[in-house]
Amino acid sequence: MQCHVYASRRKADSYLWLAQRDAFDVLPESLVLLLGELRFVMEVQLDEQRKLPVEDTEQVLTNLRMQGWHLQLPPQETLATANHLAYTHSPRDDRDD
Repeated sequence: MQCHVYASRRKADSYLWLAQRDAFDVLPESLVLLLGELRFVMEVQLDEQRKLPVEDTEQVLTNLRMQGWHLQLPPQETLATANHLAYTHSPRDDRDD
């Protein structure tokens, strides 16, 4: 499977894999907001025999086939960090209206 990899300019060491180049319309809005601007990194031919340094190849391929994208986060980080107060809290929340 031909894959297209993009790096997030907002979230260091986070990569978005797409089954089709520039097919950003398949992404959930929350993911687009989390990653911010993306830059194209590489195009790669991926199959079950190819070993990836960080990700599980089968999981990447499954996600690409099922939803058209795969999110690669830095090691030891999960999407749960996006729910951290720093991401969801706004100084406006502190104001008394």
